[in-house]
Amino acid sequence: MAALQFTLQHQDAGSKARAGRIVTDHGEIQTPIFMPVGTVGSVKAVSQLQLEAEVKAQIILGNTYHLYLRPGLEILEAAGGLHRFNGWQRPILTDSGGYQVFSLAGTRKIREEGVTFQSHIDGSKHLFSPEYVMDIQRVIGGDIIMAFDECPPGGSEYAYARNSMEMTHRWLDRCLTRFNSTEDKYGYTQNLFPIVQGGTFKDLRQQSCEFISSKEATGNAIGGLSVGEPEPVMYEICEWCCDHLPAQKPRYLMGVGTPWNILECISMGIDMFDCVMPTRNGRNAMLFTTKGVINIDNKKWEKDFSPIDDGLECHTSNYYSKAYLRHLMKSKEILGLSIASIHNLAFYLWLVTEARKHIIAGDFASWKREQVEVLKTRL
Repeated sequence: MAALQFTLQHQDAGSKARAGRIVTDHGEIQTPIFMPVGTVGSVKAVSQLQLEAEVKAQIILGNTYHLYLRPGLEILEAAGGLHRFNGWQRPILTDSGGYQVFSLAGTRKIREEGVTFQSHIDGSKHLFSPEYVMDIQRVIGGDIIMAFDECPPGGSEYAYARNSMEMTHRWLDRCLTRFNSTEDKYGYTQNLFPIVQGGTFKDLRQQSCEFISSKEATGNAIGGLSVGEPEPVMYEICEWCCDHLPAQKPRYLMGVGTPWNILECISMGIDMFDCVMPTRNGRNAMLFTTKGVINIDNKKWEKDFSPIDDGLECHTSNYYSKAYLRHLMKSKEILGLSIASIHNLAFYLWLVTEARKHIIAGDFASWKREQVEVLKTRL
């Protein structure tokens, strides 16, 4: 058992992009990395075997809010944690559930104590305090667990963003106190990442970065972006945060985003990403490919019997044709949702792997500029 270790291995000459290695008790993660979102302990429409063999995922996410409500802590603890419950033996990150709770705007109340909310399943009332969220994530058993924070809405005014950030900082201190006074549950080390907040205001973001950096956690996250602010603002705040977070710790940008968002943010110094976009958009017929974006519902693919994407090594992307996948989607066949999800996730993992190769080669900046144009192409 050892705390998470991060080694910065390469720095791109023409940007702030970096390649590194994270070591956890469940294995190594090469950065930059994209983490598929397994909200209820399952990445939608994708088996754990497919995640490993085809997507080549190195780490996945579980969601505290959803896993707390179902299957519940009793079952997860009896199973020996999420790794044993779902069979995934590589690293897992659990988010705090804060984003899900705060999205329940009509059925939750935020107070200093924590957040009271109603279950979307049965309407039952629950309280998430910083302390309880630490206890829940201990039971779920993530290798990386997230501090409980408030995620202010995009476009929040300065006073709201400041008050929200200050409460997030007070909650972080409570998270750390509880985390440091409790034991790892299942024989491996858990690591707590705090979250930078502060809306779109640079002075608040700098305060938050400095406060969080002072806690000397094993890694740090940037939250509250990609929540409605313009894309250029997201990039500006992301780069500002990277410039004010420790270089020797992994930086995790939460909930971002499109393939071009990811490349741009890698160039600013981000190491870790997650987003539901590849699976959600895949289930809605949008495919990300090495040649551009495809709406597989379009009639132009009806007689296109070429592989979905022969630029990937993924078996699914090469085995099935565009015409067949279109047929499945039009027929509302479940297999279509699975194929599209596996392909999009494999593409995202290919993208960050290629980015890492170019960082190591020293030509990431020029490759990124060319790649962004390709990825935005509508086929």
